[in-house]
Amino acid sequence: MINDHLTLSDAGRQLLCGIEILRLKPYDDQTGKEIREWCQGATIGYGHLIRIDEWERYRHGIDTDSAVALFEADLAPFVASVRRNIRVPLQPQQFDALVMLAYNIGRTNFADSSVVKMVNDPRAVTKFPTLEKAWKAWNKSQGRISNGLINRRRCELDVYQRGIYKRW
Repeated sequence: MINDHLTLSDAGRQLLCGIEILRLKPYDDQTGKEIREWCQGATIGYGHLIRIDEWERYRHGIDTDSAVALFEADLAPFVASVRRNIRVPLQPQQFDALVMLAYNIGRTNFADSSVVKMVNDPRAVTKFPTLEKAWKAWNKSQGRISNGLINRRRCELDVYQRGIYKRW
């Protein structure tokens, strides 16, 4: 694979952790409220979605070292997904931005996205006229436009297009 030498940079890792925000107690990703029982969207650490079979392990919370280890384990498949799905050479900041996008929208959504199609072939025919529009279309949570996702997409595009690693 053409981008096998790339990995998420320290700047990309710091920005992604800053976006995800460390939470040591389980919370509902949709509401941000701490939870005491498992629900769809149960989350902990740096955006780790808790599967129902993991609930007992995380129900009382985790420490910072565990959150970092969990983040690193969660990150690996997204790095691999960008390497696998992008067939053109990337600059390090482009790789970082694509990993951040994949981490948020999921590997399947990422692989099937117009973003991937347009990065691989800028002339690809999609329902979006530009890569920026395709990227910014990932702005909904539970079917509703989210200001947080609008900001996140703008931030990722700043990394991709200009190498600016700055949270909103």
